[in-house]
Amino acid sequence: MTIEQTASIDFASIDSDSGKVMITISDHLPWNDDHGVHLQLLQDKLNSYLRFIESGEIGKKIPGSQGREIAINVVAKFDLSDEAKLFYDRANQAVANAGIEFKFSLMRPN
Repeated sequence: MTIEQTASIDFASIDSDSGKVMITISDHLPWNDDHGVHLQLLQDKLNSYLRFIESGEIGKKIPGSQGREIAINVVAKFDLSDEAKLFYDRANQAVANAGIEFKFSLMRPN
């Protein structure tokens, strides 16, 4: 799954070090002038993840996740554009207010 499948959870796991439930968005798209399509996909995907958490579906789909802290992790192939950085800052505040950690990491080639 990827960012383009906005209604799907790309990856889910329980981090062995922190014990957090990690749900990951896989973002392989470049940040070029795509008329906001990339940002819209990211927003739609993030909203799907938040619905997955808030509805309680996360507890049904990920065994052992009940009662654990949750983090949404975006793993991207390309570094953020200035516009994307603004989106992440705003989204991070909103997600943090819901008690969920929101992280961005850049995928490093092997």
